[in-house]
Amino acid sequence: MNRRRPRPHTDWCARDHRCNLAEHRAEEIVVDLPGHGQAVLTRVLVDGGGEYADVRLRIALAPAEPAARRQLGTLLGDLRTLVTRATLAGRPAPDRYRRGAA
Repeated sequence: MNRRRPRPHTDWCARDHRCNLAEHRAEEIVVDLPGHGQAVLTRVLVDGGGEYADVRLRIALAPAEPAARRQLGTLLGDLRTLVTRATLAGRPAPDRYRRGAA
């Protein structure tokens, strides 16, 4: 049987039932806008050692179909921008910025 040793808890880990299935999860950060939507962000360390942000969104859609479709289109476009910006923010800064050169 192939059993892996559990990874030790991180300093940001919730250290409770959220740590399971060979991953560690932080406490959730919840942004709630009653009547409009909710966002839940959780930091996750997976079995392979990589860290991820787990993001769940619930957004109230307009009752009229055309408006709801516009909202969904806007949401998809903005999510693409958000993922791209977050990914780029994690890359090392170019040498010209690290050395303070103009």
